[in-house]
Amino acid sequence: MKIIVTGGAGFIGSALCRFIIEQTENQLLVIDKFTYAGNLDSLAPVANHSRFSVKVIDICDAEAIKSTFSTFQPDAIMHLAAESHVDRSIDGPHAFIETNIVGTYVLLEASRNYWYSLPENKKKAFRFHHVSTDEVYGDLQGIDSLFTESTPYAPSSPYAATKASSDHLVRAWSRTFGLPVIITNCSNNYGPYQFPEKLIPLTIINALENRIIPVYGKGEQIRDWLYVEDHARALYKVLTDGRTGETYNIGGHNERKNIEVVRTICHILDEIFPNEKGGMTFSYKELITFVTDRPGHDYRYAIDAYKIKNQLGWIPLETFESGIRKTVQWYLNNELWWKKIHSVHHCDQRIGLCENKVIP
Repeated sequence: MKIIVTGGAGFIGSALCRFIIEQTENQLLVIDKFTYAGNLDSLAPVANHSRFSVKVIDICDAEAIKSTFSTFQPDAIMHLAAESHVDRSIDGPHAFIETNIVGTYVLLEASRNYWYSLPENKKKAFRFHHVSTDEVYGDLQGIDSLFTESTPYAPSSPYAATKASSDHLVRAWSRTFGLPVIITNCSNNYGPYQFPEKLIPLTIINALENRIIPVYGKGEQIRDWLYVEDHARALYKVLTDGRTGETYNIGGHNERKNIEVVRTICHILDEIFPNEKGGMTFSYKELITFVTDRPGHDYRYAIDAYKIKNQLGWIPLETFESGIRKTVQWYLNNELWWKKIHSVHHCDQRIGLCENKVIP
């Protein structure tokens, strides 16, 4: 099978690409714009493989997408390219609208026209797999339940709204034009190669550099955490075994408050990489600093992943305890990877406070 992965140089995309090349026999083409979060180093383990290639393309470039489809002749599209950081969407929503909505539209139109041109056997086998987020469902504050595939959409942030919009576009292209699509909505991912602006890598890196560890509000927000390699397995399982027209929620069944996540990381670091100064040992927990909360911060997300387990037999292999320990150890062992990013992007600088700024 020949697969195009958009956003394949990003965090989840690169994990998916590593899985496909290392665990299957498929041919893979990555399409990536290589914005700040796209990192060729994240693809280093598979970069030289004969079944792997990369093209630098903006998914909003319709002609480039059309040409790539024509030359590569994909059997499936796995669409992961997206602007994804909520804080950045607060400061600058335009890039999110452009990439997440317009870019998805461009891909859908290119896929539809390409799909129409295929012979019947290939047309029947073709898949457009759209990868989305649980944030489209909104906030579970005060609700003792889980997000299911039928939960109504109620996005809170500009990021979540653009992902909800792209989900609706994908379903519309399926309903109206017959394009064979599958949608997945996942919970919060973590693991190796995550861009350092996100909670878990930022906590690890700030601790290692003896910087404050910022926690929004009181850190009471609850997220369901999914190890990225478990997610990569699930995505491929859905692509190959899922039914077109269906949506599958993918979650780790690991609900944790943000402050619990941060304290767990500090505890692991205290154990395996003690913070020693002048003959004394200090806990990394002393670096925890509560800061102004994010505007409109959703309180709780939690995924019901029964459908993918029941229909496709997928379950996460990592518990939060095993996955977070692997993640901390990976950042300790791969200092060159994250220091290269941190030195350029200054990921510890606070954004997304919405302080009545005029956005051009």
